[in-house]
Amino acid sequence: MNDASIRLGYLEETVRLLYPGSGSPRAYTVLPHPAVPRRLAPRRWWHPGSEVLVPVEGSIAAYLSEVFRRPVETVLHVRPALRANRKPILEARSGGRRLAFVKIGDSARARELITAEAAALRRLAGLSLGTVATPAVLHHGSWRGLAVLALSPLPVRRGRVPRSLLLDAIKEIAGTGGPCPAWHGDLVPWNMCPSPDGRLLVWDWERYEGGVPYGFDAVHHFFQRALRRMDPPLAARACVARAVRELAPLGVSGAVARQTALRYLIALADRHAADGHSPLGPPESWLNPVIDHEELLT
Repeated sequence: MNDASIRLGYLEETVRLLYPGSGSPRAYTVLPHPAVPRRLAPRRWWHPGSEVLVPVEGSIAAYLSEVFRRPVETVLHVRPALRANRKPILEARSGGRRLAFVKIGDSARARELITAEAAALRRLAGLSLGTVATPAVLHHGSWRGLAVLALSPLPVRRGRVPRSLLLDAIKEIAGTGGPCPAWHGDLVPWNMCPSPDGRLLVWDWERYEGGVPYGFDAVHHFFQRALRRMDPPLAARACVARAVRELAPLGVSGAVARQTALRYLIALADRHAADGHSPLGPPESWLNPVIDHEELLT
């Protein structure tokens, strides 16, 4: 099966889950095209392709209309398959304006992650952050046994994040843990962007936690970018080899930097094991060779 057919299959499952009513349906459109499915949006006269009829009564759109006390239209993001944290994501819109991004916890693991993100964002909202800007929790509740988390939309604009801004953000996030560093958990280019006021907009706080080695976010940022250019075993080796350079601006010594990178890779493997998902393959193929090599050097 190709990517489009996998996405369309998941879209069909998600529509049945979130729009289960039997009342008068509304026309939606798969955009930009069924061959490249990315969004399911209320149909407009200029949309290409055929319409998809979606019940509205008793749907997530009706629930969100009650939450926001105004008529809400939903745009459903057509998610890629085979991701451990895959879950339905919607945009809630009213009067042509985006009200919120909405995450739906449709599995036990997704509900755990949504609950963790809500708690993290509420904690961060109570701190005086100067560099990092986060979404606000607008609603956290339950609908038909599903967790629902509505977050304020950030004024996202794509652009290169200056290295100095990224380092300042990593330091500030680590400082939110008090005496024990905290990390975002997935601080990658596609989860952040610079804001017009000079701060760093950061979203997807599902993996935020404290009590980790200082610099985990910097190592994660490097490793995830490396995975887009090389296979996991090579990326893991590069992660350890570049650790000194990546962590030196944070004041981490060379010996500690390499140990931090190794501990990060082990923590990532543990995360994948807990999720029941192996996107990098079995650890013995990408993690063990790096650890064995480092042990030979000590």
